Amino acid sequence: MLEQAQRILKDIFGYDSFRGRQGAIIERVAGGGDALVLMPTGGGKSLCFQVPALLREGLAVVVSPLIALMDDQVATLDELGVAAVALNSSLSADEQREIAERINRGEIKLLYLAPERLVQPRMLAFLQRLQVALFAIDEAHCVSQWGHDFRPEYLQLGQLAELFPAVPRIALTATADMRTREEIVNRLHLQQAERFLSSFDRPNIFYRIVPKEQPRKQLLGFLAARKGDAGIVYCLSRKKVDEVAAFLSEQGFPALPYHAGLPSELRSYHQKRFLNEEGLIMVATIAFGMGIDKPNVRFVAHLDLPKSLEAYYQETGRAGRDGLPADAWMAYGLQDVIFLKQMLNNSEGDERHKRVEQHKLDAMLALCEETRCRRQVLLAYFDEELPQPCGHCDNCTDGVQTWDATEPARQALSAIYRSGQRYGVGHLVDLLLGRDNDKVRNLGHQHLSVFGVGKALAEGEWRSLFRQLVARGLADVDLEGYGGLRLSDNCRALLRGEVTLQLRRDLKPQHSAKASSSAASQLVRGDERDQWEALRALRRKLAEEHGVPPYVIFPDATLLEMLRSQPSTLAEMGRVSGVGARKLERYGEAFLEVLGAGADAPRAVVDLRHELVSLARAGMTPTQIAGQLQCSEKNVYSLLAEAIGRQQLSLEQALDLPEALLGEIQDSFLDGEGELPAVAALSEQFTGRVADGVLHCVRAALQAEFEA
Repeated sequence: MLEQAQRILKDIFGYDSFRGRQGAIIERVAGGGDALVLMPTGGGKSLCFQVPALLREGLAVVVSPLIALMDDQVATLDELGVAAVALNSSLSADEQREIAERINRGEIKLLYLAPERLVQPRMLAFLQRLQVALFAIDEAHCVSQWGHDFRPEYLQLGQLAELFPAVPRIALTATADMRTREEIVNRLHLQQAERFLSSFDRPNIFYRIVPKEQPRKQLLGFLAARKGDAGIVYCLSRKKVDEVAAFLSEQGFPALPYHAGLPSELRSYHQKRFLNEEGLIMVATIAFGMGIDKPNVRFVAHLDLPKSLEAYYQETGRAGRDGLPADAWMAYGLQDVIFLKQMLNNSEGDERHKRVEQHKLDAMLALCEETRCRRQVLLAYFDEELPQPCGHCDNCTDGVQTWDATEPARQALSAIYRSGQRYGVGHLVDLLLGRDNDKVRNLGHQHLSVFGVGKALAEGEWRSLFRQLVARGLADVDLEGYGGLRLSDNCRALLRGEVTLQLRRDLKPQHSAKASSSAASQLVRGDERDQWEALRALRRKLAEEHGVPPYVIFPDATLLEMLRSQPSTLAEMGRVSGVGARKLERYGEAFLEVLGAGADAPRAVVDLRHELVSLARAGMTPTQIAGQLQCSEKNVYSLLAEAIGRQQLSLEQALDLPEALLGEIQDSFLDGEGELPAVAALSEQFTGRVADGVLHCVRAALQAEFEA
């Protein structure tokens, strides 16, 4: 059976060998056994049920929580020549009937369903009349009521064990601590399932956590080396998502917002653009991300603290699914802690639930203030031991300085106590530094014994100290009041002089080569750049023709291997990892042609046009596009007008003109009778107000309307 599986792996998926425990999982499920699979994002979970589906007789049913994830996997399988369909609410009644007929005729190998559709009596009855090869329950952690991705419909999937006793079931997830694993087993009745627990480690991800000072400026500093890379920026609030997306767009980074407050059509449109276009940044709340299969996300940045290490692990795991270098960057501060504690305090959960959530938040804070290897701490949370420091996180590469903060910490705790345990960090720092301002005077706090005792430290050092006192549980946030600090029971030993306290010293960021070496720009050497871009341009063109995301044609890892191995025949191309028989037949010659053209081959005009349209859709201005494509603004306007005329772009996507000015230009073109006047006829009228290129674009839009 394993020989057959390896033949399928090579012929259809284009890979020479299984990774990790994939082979053992496939053998178990293909042989009719149940399995629980815990594998990190990007570890190849989908192959664990797709290969057995092709080995076993009948229809494989895949349970997936998101339409976007289903569509993505179906598109990928379709490109490989595997008959797969998704049955979901986006289809018309006629389309659903047609799929049912194809299934009855045995034409479909994999059927993707949402859990709520699968558990409908009508659907279960339909499946009971068929030969079902297996059930694959993807994102199985959604069954956990303790998790942030809980989906109540997953609780009903346990009935599959009774209704289909002879059909093997495989449950898969990338995020499950011991408690969640037990919940999956009990709720899905997988007591007889063999457990396959892979390492949680994602060695290609570089972890960096910095104290929040000027977060937007810090984010721009992080993104500077990553221009043109796809990434995700997570924020806690919808308002912040909108503001950060607008800010990044203004700074020349194409960015889109995504949160539950946007209309569902706009969310879907933004998600589709993120999957289909290169170099886009999605700014999002945690509403975005589960099941995002885009393999070449080069970074995930957090501008706010996640609620738990599970959330952090899952969100950062959306970077570097292709196994190539990626970054997980986060800026966090005391305000994040206060905000999350207030959210937890105001939540509707019972006391037990709040205690669990508080424990998870404490673990998240501990990672931020950790002085040891970040990866060792993260893996230990998931009951996995990493014997040696990873050498691939900020603590390992930059080193961590600690200092004896025993006496300053006592002064800080004393300031909290003597001022009445009701004031925030700003006022406490003013007290310690002896600042004689109105608030201090009005409260009479200049007479306190702690007034001015902390002049040996700078304001930033005091703020760092207070943040770490809260993170270590020595001070707490008064949630009943206005977020002021108060003492916690844990601080008594420190105040009595029974223990000392070592804290980490916040260092100014080092822009070392190591810190930025995992940017995607470092994947390709300077002398390879032209050919790399030519391969990507061909991939984009083919993806557009086939109506799929570029990575479905080939992921970056496959393009990179092509670039390095330089195949010159179809046989050599067939040996590149990720090039299966179907893709070799469809695309082999086209990619060989690009590789054979040599590194100095000029970029085709069609690719320049495609890139220009993508950048305009991403919200870039003509000036920014000219800089990105290294051509004149005049050329950009000419190509924009051409794209508008071909209806590849709307006028609104190409130009951001005030409504009154746009109306004036349109009226000027429409004043005459018959054909639209040439741009030259109106050029003088608008000299100094808009470039001639703007007039060309408006004229092209009007002409397209007339011809429609």
